[in-house]
Amino acid sequence: MSRLIVVSNRVPDPQAGRTRAGGLAVALEQALKLRGGIWLGWSGEAVDDPSIEPKITEVGAVAYARLDLTPEEVQEYYNGFSNRVLWPLMHTRLDLTEFARNELAAYLAVNRRFAQAIAALLRDDDLVWIHDYHMIPLAAELRRLGVKNRIGYFHHIPWPAPDILTALPRHDDLVKALLEYDLVGLQTEADADNLFAYLTREYGLRSNGRGVVGWDDRSCRVAHFPIGIETEPFAKRARRAGRASFVREITESLMGRKMIIGVDRLDYSKGVPERMAAFEKLIELDPDLVNKVTYLQITPRSRSEVPEYAQIERAVSETAGRVNGRFGEANWTPIRYVNRAYGRTALAGLYRAADVGLVTPFRDGMNLVAKEYVAAQNPDNPGVLVLSRFAGAAAELEGAVLVNPYDCEGMARSIAKALNMPLEERLARWRINWERLVDNSIDVWAETFLVALEDSQLSFAGRLLGFMKSSDQRFGHSHRR
Repeated sequence: MSRLIVVSNRVPDPQAGRTRAGGLAVALEQALKLRGGIWLGWSGEAVDDPSIEPKITEVGAVAYARLDLTPEEVQEYYNGFSNRVLWPLMHTRLDLTEFARNELAAYLAVNRRFAQAIAALLRDDDLVWIHDYHMIPLAAELRRLGVKNRIGYFHHIPWPAPDILTALPRHDDLVKALLEYDLVGLQTEADADNLFAYLTREYGLRSNGRGVVGWDDRSCRVAHFPIGIETEPFAKRARRAGRASFVREITESLMGRKMIIGVDRLDYSKGVPERMAAFEKLIELDPDLVNKVTYLQITPRSRSEVPEYAQIERAVSETAGRVNGRFGEANWTPIRYVNRAYGRTALAGLYRAADVGLVTPFRDGMNLVAKEYVAAQNPDNPGVLVLSRFAGAAAELEGAVLVNPYDCEGMARSIAKALNMPLEERLARWRINWERLVDNSIDVWAETFLVALEDSQLSFAGRLLGFMKSSDQRFGHSHRR
């Protein structure tokens, strides 16, 4: 079994507690422990003169390698190109996409530095797994250094339609770099179709009809691998947490009211102000709900240095304040808005206590909160998941009540339906969703991706496909800018 090299923007601290470790970190650490290997990424620190060599902490068979960045790199690579260009672009927010060439230069330079650090640690038979939009050019940089290892990439956020992607200056260079991977994984079939459409429309690449595109003697496979959660362990965590004093205090404070819960990182893609407006419309449509339902919205701050995130924080606070001022009573706060993070155990208990899970992003690669809410439910008396049809999870969780997050009144009526849903229907919907979670747990996702990456047929497919590209169709000649 090949050693595994995982690369991501951030690396977990192996000496920190596990209370906030997400399912992805757990799955990647399990894969690393099974195979042995290295997890490399940014330390989270900004220093004026960072070392070119990573700081390495070894825990058993796994080495955690961290690279520092300069303050300028944090601003231009992370806050700039990654989160003010790629993030809004991938979420179809062209109005928020602000391209600057100096930020692109920093993005490429950081990827080049990561590649140099990885190349110095690689063995010939290592398997390399790169994660997310911060690292799209990394395989191309490794290939320039002569690395011939099998390299896979997983894109955790949505992949936009070709017409959206082509609004990015130098979009062709970005995708050309992506094709240096042996395997590109996306969350949903729709995301994979979007990338495939770009490759065939913009580059004129031909396919074998099974997700492999090829040119000369190389090939790249594009496929979807919907990410899961650690289903059974999370359900067990929720059962335990339901008895914890923190959760009991919350449920007792409801005084018999039903609870709706939303848990989102503070981001404009999550649709939190619009969700609060839908709750306001719910009370307007059914005044009998006054003092009978409480909406708990947990929204930790993120990327505070990016101006758009400060704006969304103000919008959420103002909306919550307006709704509470309009409908609140001395003994009832309609929306409890909490601007801090909680550990996964506490969240699991709160999910279990909530009658409705409200997950309504405008666009999301997958959204694991939706899956965690389902896993946390009491199988004998489950709550109802109200889910945006534009979240990747909607393709799997067929038992959810699907909503259009742009339709305020439609969302309100769907929340009302969820609050009043009879037990028999709640049970039927939950069982459908639970079975999906069990079938595609996080460990299944990781193993499926790695098996596909190791598949030697990828190279063979590339040789077969070489004839499909005539000389005038190769990169630099046929593709359109």
